[in-house]
Amino acid sequence: MFVDEVIVKLYAGAGGDGCTSFRREKCEPMGGPDGGNGGKGSSIIFVGDKSLKTLVDLRYHKIIKASKGINGKGSNKYGANSEDIRINVPLGTTVIDEDTNLVVADILEDKQEVVVAKGGRGGRGNRAFATHSDPAPGFSEKGEPGEERIVKCELKMLADVGLVGLPSVGKSTILSMISGCHPKIAAYHFTTLSPNIGVIKLQDGRVFTMADLPGLIEGASEGIGLGHKFLRHASRTKILAHVVDMGAEEGRNPIDDYRIICDEIRKYDEKLYKKVDIVIANKMDLPNAEENLKAFKATFKDVKVYELSAIMNEGFEPLLKDLADMLDNLQEEQLYSEDELENHVLYKFKEELPFSITKEDDLWVVSGEKIEKLFRMTRIENEEAAMRFSRKLRGMGVDEELEKLGAKNGDEVKILDFIFEFKK
Repeated sequence: MFVDEVIVKLYAGAGGDGCTSFRREKCEPMGGPDGGNGGKGSSIIFVGDKSLKTLVDLRYHKIIKASKGINGKGSNKYGANSEDIRINVPLGTTVIDEDTNLVVADILEDKQEVVVAKGGRGGRGNRAFATHSDPAPGFSEKGEPGEERIVKCELKMLADVGLVGLPSVGKSTILSMISGCHPKIAAYHFTTLSPNIGVIKLQDGRVFTMADLPGLIEGASEGIGLGHKFLRHASRTKILAHVVDMGAEEGRNPIDDYRIICDEIRKYDEKLYKKVDIVIANKMDLPNAEENLKAFKATFKDVKVYELSAIMNEGFEPLLKDLADMLDNLQEEQLYSEDELENHVLYKFKEELPFSITKEDDLWVVSGEKIEKLFRMTRIENEEAAMRFSRKLRGMGVDEELEKLGAKNGDEVKILDFIFEFKK
């Protein structure tokens, strides 16, 4: 089964909890803190695998949960790190965050590894908090929560040349004649339901790949027919080869056919529309082909046209040589711009504070990723840990901001599910 789009929910593992422990041995009445740190939670890593051709394996794993790190123990024993989860995906897989719509990863190489959801670090044991002023802290830290995210995985086939065109124009026949690929060929529309890739080997030793993409119809840019399935796979090809039925075997006009293809590509993606392209005038063995070709060339004077008859195996040599020459001279281009990549997003407007405060009835609500993470890692039931949390909030400017907004002694403040009284 060919699957080229899957949405998956990922839960990376939380870090193991730190331990609160004191050394107690004979003749060591003041042994001091010896609580070890927790281990790191497991991350979820996507790995490129050249042997895979579809995302079908992910289709049956809509939720992936990683393991928590092992908790620390007394006697300075650190918890073990949990083993990372590795998910194999085919080359050409793009991973997009559903919330931000940014590209998390674009996997193009075999064995390429990308951490898609990062595991949390282990919480620190009480020994890690020992200082000269507080040599015996009575608290430790919980493990950091693992990253949670919903991602969309899209497979965009890797091919040098993409054969595009309306249904039944001969794309599959062309590919079968020049490569070892054997796509399904039949006398009805939409015979090709998923991309087929063939390897083309020239006599001079040059090699490139060609994809036979599903047939395009009017309205494809809006998802009609196989729409986005075709256009998604075309976006990664270096050259678009428009296959046009110049014999007008089904009564269509080759000029209108070409215009339909170009219009749909332009509506879908301007970058795709601007790719290097050629026209393959197929079915030149039919009676009306020469006349139609003459009218076509008169209408589209700047388009490079190659005449061939796939069924008769004629006209391939100049086409394949020129395609190889064009590929030799093309520079590698990035499919995604920097502002689409998660790792390169530039935030032009930096927040003044790493938190926000709102008022709901008589309750002050403090929210923010940094504060919420700090809270989840604090053993709030422990007095020393709670005091440290309070100092951290004060250092981040939460108390000062609450005062500016009009909070008074005794007002209730909420962070996640925890409510406490505000004291100046």
